[in-house]
Amino acid sequence: LELRLAEKEEQLLERDFLYEQVSKLSDRIRIKAANGKEDTLTCAKKMSELKNKIKDTTRKMMSQIAELSMQQANCIKLQQEVRDKEKFVETCYARMEQGLPPSEETKQEWKRLVREERRRQLEREEKTRIQEEEEQHFLQNGTYTTAEQRPNAYIPEDENVLPLPRPYGALAPFKPTEPGSNMRHIRKPMIKPIEI
Repeated sequence: LELRLAEKEEQLLERDFLYEQVSKLSDRIRIKAANGKEDTLTCAKKMSELKNKIKDTTRKMMSQIAELSMQQANCIKLQQEVRDKEKFVETCYARMEQGLPPSEETKQEWKRLVREERRRQLEREEKTRIQEEEEQHFLQNGTYTTAEQRPNAYIPEDENVLPLPRPYGALAPFKPTEPGSNMRHIRKPMIKPIEI
């Protein structure tokens, strides 16, 4: 029994020793695995950061390429416009050498400018005429009237008398008013021919 007990104790000690060795090895492996997890995590983070940077760079490159293509298209369009303008200038010079206006658009523009200048001239003349009429409506005493001025004096036509204006006095010439709108109801008189 003691021998069996000794064997069992020996087996127990071996198993304890084995258990300690396995525990040490498993702890080392666990530490390595934990370190490996951290390394894997840092590697995964770096990879995701690099992927994001690559995506951003790709997006920026695509936008730059799109902008470059737009600028190229704009450059081609402007070059075409320059060629068209040069051709237009050449045709204008050729027409001017023939004595024609440079182009129909220029001719229309010139006509429009002449019309505008004529209109402005007429407006200026109308404005000066209105100002002159306004000045005529002011009397000597400074009052404003729209009534037509009537003569209150005459210049005698006698040869012996000085040509100075003389007032009419009470016998000023009569100026009838214009016929009103109700005159349309009155028949015009029949003028009889004079027989001699």
